[in-house]
Amino acid sequence: MRQHPVPLVLVGPMAAGKTALGRTLATRRGAAFVDTDRRIVERHGSIARIFASRGEAGFRKLEAAVVRKALAPGGSAVVALGGGAVLDAGTRAALKSAFVVFLDTDLPTVLPRILPDTGRPLLAGDPAARWLELYEQRRPLYEEVADLVIDTRGRALPDVLEQVLRRLDDLTDQIQQAGEIQPTDESRTPGHDH
Repeated sequence: MRQHPVPLVLVGPMAAGKTALGRTLATRRGAAFVDTDRRIVERHGSIARIFASRGEAGFRKLEAAVVRKALAPGGSAVVALGGGAVLDAGTRAALKSAFVVFLDTDLPTVLPRILPDTGRPLLAGDPAARWLELYEQRRPLYEEVADLVIDTRGRALPDVLEQVLRRLDDLTDQIQQAGEIQPTDESRTPGHDH
């Protein structure tokens, strides 16, 4: 049970909607929004160029540093991580001090987003096949770090946003109820029995 504000972190595969949802969640929560991929691009140039000049290992090193800064203790931002950020053990460890939402999805949902996007070096060649391969490799890591899993398959952003907000409210209620020393029937709020 966390007694202080912590970052709300969105993880999931490429094109799952982490940036769009994160920006909207941050606005609704009155929090700062950090997109780690965007931070990397602002500081080091395009991801494709970084991959070309430093390779994936070089990119992951830059990414891990940006993620650690975004998750610094005391922060309460909404943070969208790149799809491969969870590959770094240090990042996974840092996520223990955040509340992590895994946006689970499928290929039919993301295909319209990834086909026209040529700036994703890991999807070069056959984007659909590569996306599925990466998703299968990384899914156990997304599940490992997640405090909450949201199924976004075939769903529009407003629907996903409302589900996330509802689930966060439910979890807050559960934490508050669990924190009561001796709950009584009178202390329970109607409609919130868990």
